[in-house]
Amino acid sequence: MTKIIPSQGDLFRLDSPLYGDIQGERTVAEFPFFALTKRAQMEPIAFANDTARIEINPSKTGVATIYDKEILLYIASLMVSRLENGETIDRTLTFTANDLFRMTGTNPSARSYTSLKASLTRLQGTQIITNIETGGEGSDSAFSWLLKADIKYTKLPNGERQMKHVEVMLCDWLHRAILTDRRIAAYHDDFFKLGPIERRLYELAKFNCVDGARFEADAVDLAGRVGCSLEPRSIENFKRTLREVTKDQSLPEYSLALADRKEPRTGGGRPKLSTLVTITPLDSLRLTGASAK
Repeated sequence: MTKIIPSQGDLFRLDSPLYGDIQGERTVAEFPFFALTKRAQMEPIAFANDTARIEINPSKTGVATIYDKEILLYIASLMVSRLENGETIDRTLTFTANDLFRMTGTNPSARSYTSLKASLTRLQGTQIITNIETGGEGSDSAFSWLLKADIKYTKLPNGERQMKHVEVMLCDWLHRAILTDRRIAAYHDDFFKLGPIERRLYELAKFNCVDGARFEADAVDLAGRVGCSLEPRSIENFKRTLREVTKDQSLPEYSLALADRKEPRTGGGRPKLSTLVTITPLDSLRLTGASAK
C-alpha cells in the first residue's frame, strides 16, 4: 500500500486559502442533519415538526457526522468569501487539506488525512430526503451533500503519493441555500473545540438569538432539534449535558440557563415536570447589567 504524503499544493490555482471567518448556513443549522457521534451510525435519522420533514439514510460507512460537517462549513465559507469579492461561484471547489485543518484547528497528522478521506466518503454517501426548500426549490428525490469528492495527488519517484488538493462538488440543495437564500452567519473560532451537543446548541443559538433576543425551548423539544434520540435514557443524557454546559458556561457568545417547572395535566393528577432551556447572548446580558447600574 502506497503512503500518501500531504502537500500544500498550488494555492494560486485553488479556492483556498480562506482568510475570513468560518460561516454557517441557517437551514442546515436549524435541523438535525448529522449524527452526533464519531462512531459509525448505521441507523437512519428521522425528524419531523409542523413544517419540516427530514430522513437521513447512511452509506455503508454510516451517516455523515457533526464532525464531517466541518468540511461543509469550510466550503460554505469559501463560497461566501468569493461571493463577497464579486467572483463567480461554481458548485465545484478545490482546497488543500492543510487549509481546512488550519481553519478547524486540526493537527495535520497522517491520521487527520485518513479521517478527511473517510469524512468525504460519508458526505458523498449519506442520502437526504426532505421537504425543506432552498432558493425557492425542493425535490422529492434523495440527494447527497457532495456529488463529487476527490483527493488529487501526484506520484513521487519512490512510489509514494503526494496529496495536491481536494476537489468537491456541492449538491444543488445546499448550493442554493448558500448563494440564493444567503442566511449566513460567522461562527466563533472556539466552535471547533465544542462537543457534538454543544455545537448544535451553539448553532441553534446563533440563528435564533437575533438582535439580542433570547432563545427558549423545552428540553425534550430541544433534544429533538439537536439530533438526540427521544428515548428516556438519551433524554437524561441530554439533560446531563445541559447541566454541565450551564455549570461551565461553555458556549462561546452565549449563556445557557435551566429552569424546572411543573405543568398541570389535562384531567388532573400529578403535574408534569419539564425543563425550560434559555439561551441568551452574552452581549445582551452585559447591556442589561450595565443598564441596571
